[in-house]
Amino acid sequence: MKKFLITDLQEIEKIITNAKVCSLAMISENKPYCVPMNFGYDDGIIYLHGAPEGKKFNALKENPDVCISFYTDEALNIVHENVACSYSMKYKSVVASGSVVFVDEIEEKVRILNIIMKNYSGRDNFTYSKPALQNVSVFYLKPNELTAYKRGY
Repeated sequence: MKKFLITDLQEIEKIITNAKVCSLAMISENKPYCVPMNFGYDDGIIYLHGAPEGKKFNALKENPDVCISFYTDEALNIVHENVACSYSMKYKSVVASGSVVFVDEIEEKVRILNIIMKNYSGRDNFTYSKPALQNVSVFYLKPNELTAYKRGY
């Protein structure tokens, strides 16, 4: 099965917005480290959040360079049931890379958290308590590189 590069930005953004989880890859203690994340996407920017302490937070503070992957429309494709080499996966994927930027301003955290919530609830009008906003780390990636592929489609 062939793998095809996607160059159309609308198709790339459709893959991102249809994904429900992304994988955030970073370096922690000089080793690769990858975690699944909830996210929001708006106007070419990927928004993320998490605890303001711990392995992920420390890794991102030490080295903000990351890679984020998304995939959708995955499906098993079988050409011949009894031939192992004929099994493959159909999918569409996007890989974004660049450096994350942390957000400290309360109003901007609210805006970004609402972008993330809209991805899962369809709503962007949530309110947040002051302690909740103080105890969350919010960051974003404006990718400097996007690579997208579709396989089997």
